[in-house]
Amino acid sequence: MNITKPTSTPFYFKLALVLVSLIALGYISILGKEILCPLLFALLFAILLLPMCHFFETTFKFPRSAASGVSVIILLVFLALVLYLVGSQITRLSNDWPLFKEQVMNSLDTVQQWISVKFHIDTDKQRVYFNSATSKILSASTSVIGATVISLSSTALFLVFVMIDTFFLLFYRRLIITFLIGVFRKENSVAIYDIVAQIQLIIRKYILGLLLEMAIVAGACCLAFWLLGIKYAVLLGLITGLFNIIPYIGIFTALLLSTLITFATAAASSKIILVMIIVIVIHLIDSNILLPLIVGSKVRINALITLLGVIVGEMMWGIPGMFLAIPVIAITKIIFDRIESLQPWGLLLGDEKDETKPSKFISKLKKRAAAEEPAGTKPGILKKF
Repeated sequence: MNITKPTSTPFYFKLALVLVSLIALGYISILGKEILCPLLFALLFAILLLPMCHFFETTFKFPRSAASGVSVIILLVFLALVLYLVGSQITRLSNDWPLFKEQVMNSLDTVQQWISVKFHIDTDKQRVYFNSATSKILSASTSVIGATVISLSSTALFLVFVMIDTFFLLFYRRLIITFLIGVFRKENSVAIYDIVAQIQLIIRKYILGLLLEMAIVAGACCLAFWLLGIKYAVLLGLITGLFNIIPYIGIFTALLLSTLITFATAAASSKIILVMIIVIVIHLIDSNILLPLIVGSKVRINALITLLGVIVGEMMWGIPGMFLAIPVIAITKIIFDRIESLQPWGLLLGDEKDETKPSKFISKLKKRAAAEEPAGTKPGILKKF
């Protein structure tokens, strides 16, 4: 009687399946951007508002629909206040547009004189090049204005869909949890519930920590700019705090915008240097002290994965993808850490922890390595890897 041994799936076959799955997920994500992007933002807002909704239901005995609606309205009021504060500062900045034009023209004259001295290019030829480039930009101004109007209208529509999705996620939250538990086998229901509970807890703490970090950075920048007499100190502080949410890339954007605004409104060049120094110093304090203390303890993701996630998010979904990259990676890591076959990927996404307290997965890995050590090798040689 012949007994056939079960054959394991070849590695190249598994690799091909993983690559095809990743390509399919990426393609579906790009195609479904208009649906998935508002839904993910709504999921984050729903997780953040869940304690408030529960408070209204238990303390004031609101029905679930009323509690969900009041929570969404409070969120809308908060966002409206932030937008009003930023918009009022930008309106004040528009009054200095003539001064900005004058500063730019003076700088251009200085640059033209430097080019004519260093490279022996006549200023008239430089003006011809500059005028031709300006005419091309002006000819495309109508399309730029049209694109801006479309972008503003699409942003407003995007916010409407986010608020609607947030309301329905809060309202149908028990139905969604029941579906997630029921769609898998009964023996996995405890693990599914644990994953959902951990995602809810960690993402809420992450968002609250991020908001606290943003408020501290914005307040510190506003105070520093105000003490040094920088014009539009509140606007510069808000820009630095808001863009600081985006890892690595956001601080450079905030530095560029703050420098341009100071250049347009400050008479002395020393203030431009002071603004650059303040933004860089506050960013260093934030990245080395505030971020590990407030946010880093909530979501442990290494810097390489964070940077790659921000870049991939921008390539797929633009600026919203940059904001969503870290929460999506955090959710993915929580899922990977609780599925045994995916724990190596969760380890790859995470940051290095205290070596004296290894995780259960690392302990299993060391035991397996010790058991599978080839004969003739020194004891414990695989512990180096």
